[in-house]
Amino acid sequence: MGIYEMAPASKSGKKAAVDAASWMFNVVTSVGIIIVNKTLMATYGFSFATTLTGLHFATTTLMTSVLRWLGYIQASHLPLPELLKFILFANFSIVGMNVSLMWNSVGFYQIAKLSMIPVSCLLEVVFDKIRYSRDTKLSIAVVLLGVAVCTVTDVSVNARGFIAAFVAVWSTSLQQYYVHFLQRKYSLSSFNLLGHTAPAQAATLLLIGPFLDFWLANKRVDTFDYSLMSV
Repeated sequence: MGIYEMAPASKSGKKAAVDAASWMFNVVTSVGIIIVNKTLMATYGFSFATTLTGLHFATTTLMTSVLRWLGYIQASHLPLPELLKFILFANFSIVGMNVSLMWNSVGFYQIAKLSMIPVSCLLEVVFDKIRYSRDTKLSIAVVLLGVAVCTVTDVSVNARGFIAAFVAVWSTSLQQYYVHFLQRKYSLSSFNLLGHTAPAQAATLLLIGPFLDFWLANKRVDTFDYSLMSV
């Protein structure tokens, strides 16, 4: 009897360890890419946020190709109109986040990201008719209060940085809502959805990136002084 009781416990412990490792990996890589991006922009002067985003997704496309070859991504279908809508939200989201990071301090950038929580909840209330408890509403109010205090007291906040953060927050919240919508509607795993979207995002961002970056920064990406460290 003891042997049979130990098996589920062992399985549960293994799952908990895998979950903890996944969360840790997610935190480390998320924070790491923010620090690397900010260093690239602030220290090396690579002020081409849209092109940088395109390079991110070109790398992601290579990774999804490897995952498909290894069998982690299976064949699936996503209609073109749905893909185009997703790309619109996602490109605004990533470009907005990178421009916000470029024009704001890391502290305000991270605080602004917290406001995605109430915005995402609002979208679920409007589109899915979800009702939240009083405790959840109070927690959201605390988040909004913190964002408001930071916005008012952070001396580095400027008009264009605030607008970039506003666009980034709303487009990211819409993109996250649409991710769940597409996964539910077409029974797509996260890897399957990424396999559809990453190549299209890479192509569109690398196409419009240099022109948009020239308009934003008044610099051409092909004239940047590419050192070994910046690359």
